[in-house]
Amino acid sequence: MNEILDNPLLDFSGLARFNDVQPEHVTPAIEYLLEENRTTIKKLENPDQVPTWQSFIEPLEDVTEKLSRAWKTVDHMNSVADTPELRAAYNENLPRVTEFWAALSQNLKLFEKYKAISESADFKQFTAPRKQVIDHALRDFRLGGAELADDQKPRFAQIQEEQAALAQKFSENVLDATNAYALFIEDVEQLTGLPEDALAAARGRAEKEGKPGYKITLHMPSYLAVMQFAEDRSLRQKIYEAYTKRASEFADFSKPEWDNTAIIEDILKLRHEEARMLGYANYAELSLVPKMAESSKEVLDFLNDLAQRAKPYGQQDMEELRDFARKELSINDLQAWDTAYVSEKLREKRYSFSEQEVKQYFPEPKVLEGLFRVIETLFSVHIKPQANVPTWHADVKFFNVETNDGQLLAQFYLDLYARPGKRGGAWMDDARTRRRLSNGQLQTPIAFLTCNFSEPVNVNGALRPALFSHDEVITLFHEFGHGLHHMLTRIEDMPVAGINGVEWDAVELPSQFMENFCWEWDVVKHMTSHVDSGQPLPKELFDKMLAAKNFQAGMQTLRQIEFSLFDMRLHDAPENRPSVMALLNEIRQQVAVNIPPAYNRFQNQFTHIFAGGYAAGYFSYKWAEVLSADAYAQFEEDGVLNTETGARFRDEVLSVGGSRPAMESFKSFRGRPPSIDALLRHNGMSVPA
Repeated sequence: MNEILDNPLLDFSGLARFNDVQPEHVTPAIEYLLEENRTTIKKLENPDQVPTWQSFIEPLEDVTEKLSRAWKTVDHMNSVADTPELRAAYNENLPRVTEFWAALSQNLKLFEKYKAISESADFKQFTAPRKQVIDHALRDFRLGGAELADDQKPRFAQIQEEQAALAQKFSENVLDATNAYALFIEDVEQLTGLPEDALAAARGRAEKEGKPGYKITLHMPSYLAVMQFAEDRSLRQKIYEAYTKRASEFADFSKPEWDNTAIIEDILKLRHEEARMLGYANYAELSLVPKMAESSKEVLDFLNDLAQRAKPYGQQDMEELRDFARKELSINDLQAWDTAYVSEKLREKRYSFSEQEVKQYFPEPKVLEGLFRVIETLFSVHIKPQANVPTWHADVKFFNVETNDGQLLAQFYLDLYARPGKRGGAWMDDARTRRRLSNGQLQTPIAFLTCNFSEPVNVNGALRPALFSHDEVITLFHEFGHGLHHMLTRIEDMPVAGINGVEWDAVELPSQFMENFCWEWDVVKHMTSHVDSGQPLPKELFDKMLAAKNFQAGMQTLRQIEFSLFDMRLHDAPENRPSVMALLNEIRQQVAVNIPPAYNRFQNQFTHIFAGGYAAGYFSYKWAEVLSADAYAQFEEDGVLNTETGARFRDEVLSVGGSRPAMESFKSFRGRPPSIDALLRHNGMSVPA
């Protein structure tokens, strides 16, 4: 019993004790919490007990939230501090946790209790958020297989477990293949063109391993530096090939067991079987049930219409790139490993600035200061750093979000730098959700905000702050949009507080909305300071950046449409579709203007749809971009840092979470349905081609 009492994963009194959690804590904690949940659920199943919010919903939320929070701690550490021991503990318990949630979603006795509440006289007196909680629960029980025949439920539960295991393996394979690659270069001449900070980082990576020269990896900061700046074309090709072959059948630097090809097929088959068991024609139909979009046809029509508008611009972008490569760089056969490099050279020539020049003005401390200034101005909060908070890595920072009079609203962890053992990409996740506890106390939300940027580096014996590209600044604002949606909620019922209960294709609204501020001079001038001189970004340079804002917007839009079409069509008609590779090639022929080499295995690394929550939902990025661009247009009309408009956005969008349909929230803020015009204008495609 003492082991249980001392287990840091079972301490819910405050912040998670990340510095105390060890792999050996995982199994005892999860077993204890699973047993506690089963005992509570057995009591709640009592047919003689009339369910009410207080007697049924609250105790069920109390016990399931503890399991959820403990597992989130383990899951997060597995994503950002992966070790063989932690991975083993995670994978040992993943089937148990998945089995529990699958069984819970199929529990007919609990389902009947929720139905009884929805049919009770008390239900009419419920607040709108609580009614939404019950409605969502009834929907999720049906989607979880509660109404399946008893002889079908074991197979349905098995499908959930197998999918969870395959998704985890998919993610592990991408991470392992990424970590496995290293190219050590002793001759600095081979790295001609790489910026000083990228060279310093590469040198630092080699020094950590006690090796001379420079270490190039497939982690994003290293990979992008080579692709964008390295003059050695053969080096770019080598790194590009390694990156695009990760987790595929091309096991030249990795292992055959890291190949995700078969895993993709297995996941798709299981998703299709799940959908058919629930009465849907395919997984796309099932996936769209809790989303804003009503059918795959609606989604495909939206994407194809956008592709038709964007393709002429994309074709023009590509023609300009090939022409520039031939005339200015003597590259007559532009290849995939040339595009980022040639694009950077073309941008420099056309707009007379380089990404590297801009990067010197975005040191981490100044960027955070500028970001926090926007949030504090618009949403009437204060963000304060907190010291001596237990974290999973020394680089992680922690902050409080408070009201103007010092009341705690929320907290967040900020983990900015790429490192081995941390999966790629950027994301926000909830560590704890706002809710009114059964004892009357208010639980405040906590967020994980994670990126993979370059870390501070030693230059001539001095530690320079991390420098962010403008794209990375945009990524940071994006993730903070998700974080604000989670942290600034005023809803006190957990299932619809923050991002909970928000339709998946509306979740990106606040994140993409926040990106727009990175293009406003009144914002940017306050978050720039040259790393050497301390001077702010010159207005002249910002104007050049603004002029280049839609540089290759056609190509970039088509790339996102390609991913979205691939995802939706993959799940829309799996019985009739060609092979995964053939389908992707077909879509590329339809919409892409830059066809990658045949060995490119992008799909084997597409964690969003095979190891994340975006299956038959990747279109959400473009779908929500319509909402976000139109919402931001209100700020363009009123003043980008208008506090009254910011307060309305907080009140009508951020604070209500999933307590009402996202379209209602948008209309309440904007006063009308969304229009695509602002999106096209923001992307320089306002006139239909």
